[in-house]
Amino acid sequence: MKRFLLVSTALVLGFSSQALAQDEDAVSLAETAPSAAWGYTGTTAAAYWGTLNSSYDTCVSGQSQSPINISEYLQETNMPALEPGYVDSGLSVYNNGKTVEVNFDEGSYFTNNGQQYNLLKLTFHTPSEHYLDGAPYPMEAQFVHQTESGSVGIVSVMLKLGAHNPVIEGIWQNAPITAGETKEVGTVKINAGALMPQSLSHYHYTGSLTTPPCTEGVEWFVMKDTVELSETQLKAFQALFPVNARPIQPLNDRVVSGN
Repeated sequence: MKRFLLVSTALVLGFSSQALAQDEDAVSLAETAPSAAWGYTGTTAAAYWGTLNSSYDTCVSGQSQSPINISEYLQETNMPALEPGYVDSGLSVYNNGKTVEVNFDEGSYFTNNGQQYNLLKLTFHTPSEHYLDGAPYPMEAQFVHQTESGSVGIVSVMLKLGAHNPVIEGIWQNAPITAGETKEVGTVKINAGALMPQSLSHYHYTGSLTTPPCTEGVEWFVMKDTVELSETQLKAFQALFPVNARPIQPLNDRVVSGN
């Protein structure tokens, strides 16, 4: 089978069928109308999401949307820390038509301010969706978590060009090339902590999902430090997904905090 790094043509992939939640309140985290195709270019780009389906109205009308440009923040010396509890997981990689998605076994989580967020999946965006001081990074990794009650918390890590990243390599090399296919690799283990910076100092704000239906009430934890990947690894991803980032959204009256 061809590997991800060797592919130079775009793929046509299906939507993810993995549920993100187990209760009715969290069903809006999934794409509610797969027939209402959305994308990042042309007439299905982010500017048109709200017109594609009535369930996507929040993408236009929402006042707490993500991503944002983080240029100023409120320094909080007593800001609750992120306390990771990540464990090894079997590698499960899915191409959902918009990005490469890594789905994790149960058991990994982080706690913040007494709340436990269980790790569900990891997605990648190029360029980064969040901007820092007015500029994007080459890529952003988003670790999607959810509490037992359905609240969503996303840990965001910026990726910059630099050294070859063996964890990224393991994901890329095991990404399936068949539409809608998930590849399970039981002999390969992945730990979310291996793709996060050593320091978990971060920015925090309340926003939304960055894909339809743009559900709000998402707690974002954007890491201050970065992780590296090689230019070859970045170009391999961009060969399949040249641009899969939503433009930055107005901050409105929200306050970004940081430690």
